Amino acid sequence: MIQRLCIAAFFVVSLLASDATNSSRRTQELSYRHEQIPKGPWSTHVVIIDRSNHNLELQTTLPKGRHFGTATLSEQIKAFCVDGAHVIAGINGDYFERHGPYVGDPQGLQIFQGELVSGPFDWVCFWIDASGKPNIGKVDSKFNVVLASGEKISFGLNEARDDDRSVIYTPAVGATTHTRGGLELTIEPKPKGPQLPLRANERYFARVTEINRDGNSSVVSNRLVLSIGPKLLAKIKLPEVGDTLRIATATSVASLKNAPTAIGGGPTLVQNGKPAYPKTTPIRHPRSAIGWNKDSFYLVEVDGRQPDLSVGMTFEELANYLIKLGCSEAMCLDGGGSATLWTMGQVMNDPCEGGERGTGNGLVVISRAKN
Repeated sequence: MIQRLCIAAFFVVSLLASDATNSSRRTQELSYRHEQIPKGPWSTHVVIIDRSNHNLELQTTLPKGRHFGTATLSEQIKAFCVDGAHVIAGINGDYFERHGPYVGDPQGLQIFQGELVSGPFDWVCFWIDASGKPNIGKVDSKFNVVLASGEKISFGLNEARDDDRSVIYTPAVGATTHTRGGLELTIEPKPKGPQLPLRANERYFARVTEINRDGNSSVVSNRLVLSIGPKLLAKIKLPEVGDTLRIATATSVASLKNAPTAIGGGPTLVQNGKPAYPKTTPIRHPRSAIGWNKDSFYLVEVDGRQPDLSVGMTFEELANYLIKLGCSEAMCLDGGGSATLWTMGQVMNDPCEGGERGTGNGLVVISRAKN
């Protein structure tokens, strides 16, 4: 189990009810509470953030500062950097690729400090729109490139490329595309129009500066690489250096335009204050979730797979618990060995594998208040 530093020194312990023991701590920026509920038994950890505090923001993390990979939540928080801000709480994020050259690739949508680094998948996403409003919903990709020939092809973003598909790679994927074969176009935005980094629901005009027929192209800042699989390549007119391409990062959700933060996950657990979990086989696991109401955001983690401490929750149990906390909307994040909650400088829960597991991203609360 993770050792909590000097926990007795700063927790106020009180018996809330006959079936639950609660430990809590409040700072000027957030409150943290730990409940031990004999019924499961369950051990839950909750961070509550005041939405009226405009010094606080929700942002996503990447394991290597700005690149894909895997790292513990603590390591991601240590590497996180935004001028004039510091992290005060965090929770693990999306499901992610665990093997191969794209290890750490988030399964779903991710917007990192306004930059689109991963496209949407078939599950739901959580995002903060340009007005600061939180949202949960399914997002469909409509990403496409119009070639100089006028042909339009769809593309994925920073992921494995099949022979019959195309993918655009940005520096978030690392130093190279990790591809084989096909045709790869290094492209740069034209001076007039939107510039990099990529943002959701935007349209870019870019010029082909280099062509590579071997794969595994270098990916550098202020450039993109469009990788076209050999089967798709056989169906289109071959691009040339100097061609102008039109790149659209369109999605099915208009409010992603200029969104500063987004992360994938799922399933949806709570909508309009009512349970909205999928009717699947009820299995208890460690769980993580993001929820909110009109006043607060909630980062919630439930330990599991530890019979003497906490058995974990089903989707139904977690949805009911989130509603009891006060959430009107909520979505599940990755769980199991990934389930981790960090605040006040340390991991507060007991990960089921005996320590933190490396994950593909995280969701953190940053404070811009002056120390």
